[in-house]
Amino acid sequence: MPRDLPLGNGSLLVNFDASYQLRDLYWPHVGLENHSNGHVFRFGVWVDGRFRWLDDPGWSRRLRYADETLVTEVELSHPDLDLELRCRDAVDFHQNLYLRQIDVRNPTDRHREVRFFFHHDLYISSHEVGDTAYYEPERRAVYHYKGPRWFLINTATPGKQPEDATDTVEGWHIGVHQWACGHKGVNSLQGTWKDAEDGLLSGNPIAQGSVDSTVAAHLTVPPQMTQTTYYWLAAGSTFEEVTRLNRSVRQRGPWHFINRTAAYWHLWLDTHRPDFADLPSDVSRIYLLSLLILRTQIDNGGAILAANDSDIASTVRDTYSYMWPRDGALTAHALDLAGYLDLTRPFYRFCREVLSKEGFLLHKYNPDQTLASSWHPWIRDGRKELPIQEDETALVIWALWLHFQKWKDIEYIKPLYRALIIRAADFMASYCDPKTGLPQPSYDLWEERRGVLAFTTATVWAGLTAAARFATAFGETACAEEYSAAAARMKQSVGAVLYRPELKRFVRMANQRSDGSWEFDEKLDASLFGLWYFGMFPPDDPRITETMTALQEGLRVKTSVGGIARYENDYYHQQSQDLANVPGNPWFICTLWLAQWAIATARTKADLKPAVALFEWCVHHGLPSGVLAEQVHPYTHAPLSVSPLTWSHATFVMAVQEYLAQWRALRT
Repeated sequence: MPRDLPLGNGSLLVNFDASYQLRDLYWPHVGLENHSNGHVFRFGVWVDGRFRWLDDPGWSRRLRYADETLVTEVELSHPDLDLELRCRDAVDFHQNLYLRQIDVRNPTDRHREVRFFFHHDLYISSHEVGDTAYYEPERRAVYHYKGPRWFLINTATPGKQPEDATDTVEGWHIGVHQWACGHKGVNSLQGTWKDAEDGLLSGNPIAQGSVDSTVAAHLTVPPQMTQTTYYWLAAGSTFEEVTRLNRSVRQRGPWHFINRTAAYWHLWLDTHRPDFADLPSDVSRIYLLSLLILRTQIDNGGAILAANDSDIASTVRDTYSYMWPRDGALTAHALDLAGYLDLTRPFYRFCREVLSKEGFLLHKYNPDQTLASSWHPWIRDGRKELPIQEDETALVIWALWLHFQKWKDIEYIKPLYRALIIRAADFMASYCDPKTGLPQPSYDLWEERRGVLAFTTATVWAGLTAAARFATAFGETACAEEYSAAAARMKQSVGAVLYRPELKRFVRMANQRSDGSWEFDEKLDASLFGLWYFGMFPPDDPRITETMTALQEGLRVKTSVGGIARYENDYYHQQSQDLANVPGNPWFICTLWLAQWAIATARTKADLKPAVALFEWCVHHGLPSGVLAEQVHPYTHAPLSVSPLTWSHATFVMAVQEYLAQWRALRT
């Protein structure tokens, strides 16, 4: 199930699914650790003896973000309850604090008692062994903890009571009305959420091991009136830390944190709001929302995570919650184009720290800079081979040069020059075939095949060219000449080897046989766009035009959904064997690559119209909240794989920025 509403601050990230159930709780890093492990935190409503959890199919739900901010705006109603709920959720922009405001309207002519139940299925540090949950009477809150991971849960309801602390915000009672701490998944116990369904909780004060908890907040809502309650969860390393956060909420009021967070993200967008020229309002809306969603996927330590949708783990027992240097570099470039310098600088420092002593970046990394899981082997045919995708090393250097071109931040670049740029460039210059000058075989950007890839070669050329420009700027002429010469030889061999005159286009991969002849992979692959995008060839080079035209025709999904597939007969989440009409599922990034080519080749403003149509395709096929998945179903346009995908939103931002630059450059 996709994650319709991510909220985060670079340290704490929470995700809601399409049922408006909290499914992921990451802290202290984005992507590490997931303290829900993908399990459901249930939200239930009791009124007039009737109870409904949020996964009940009778609910009508409208899941959105409030305009231009990382605060949700969720509307809920259920015919059996005769209530109207409006919820606002926020992760405070500064503190590790998640809050929810619930406005409940009673449309009837009688007073009604409403009880809200909040269930917590915590797997602290991603596993359930050794957790403790307990009710603490002084704060009237529930705590969960294990080692240096503490969570506090509390609520606020109208009407200050005598037992409230003197510094409690005026007019409000702080504390849960009911609670239960219990076991789950042991001795056939389902969890404390079952205890809530009669509207009453047991009050069990403590449980250890595999545990969960449920708390309740009670309201009395007059006829035709609206009342409000608040709920919050604080995360910290100690009892004192989460208790301090709870005290701040008690003293200032939970609305203070929600309102200041909304204001912060409005300001964050306003600092770099572009002139959207003639772009439709729905395109500009998704551009701004993409920036906000990108921020939720970036750890404060510099890691740019690919995605944080834990449901993917149910099929492959692993996730996308890693920093792929390629995805990170492209996202950093998008953010540089958009003006967010302070977000990109930590990323390049991260890359400097994880770069190998030989000068290459490996498959992927955890947000704490440790090496992540991989399926690339270190041995083939009895010989050691590097398990790398060389585009990941190359694109970091390419993006960093564009960063420097834009910001001219020499003091920032200086400590990166020798430790990152030169070390990576020396590796790229040496990791080439001595006869052809092409890169040695590595894995492709889709992580499926190994060889001499068109996309990879284009990125290595771009990385070497960027390194040569850095070396020139730093006065190291010999280095600049070495990198430039390697790049020039590489480009010449691409034209000679990877362009196939008989096909009138480039091919995606070649492998050299022992006799020196070449074996070609001729399948159409959208990643061939890299041959022009990273600068190796002009976008209007006849060979590029032939290639992009072939991609546009051969990878177009010929259903009512439309869009562009990754490559012919793409097996990943494949939904159809009608390959003539559905070569693969439509991907947002691949569809946007066509938009970027239309932008790059436009000679008049009218030539930009095809790009606008592709932008609107993305808007239409995203989730109602504005979230973009990795790919969509070719017949139903339901999201497939992970959602949101950072790369999808980054490519949308890049493409819009390129559109606006081209619009300004064209006179007519």
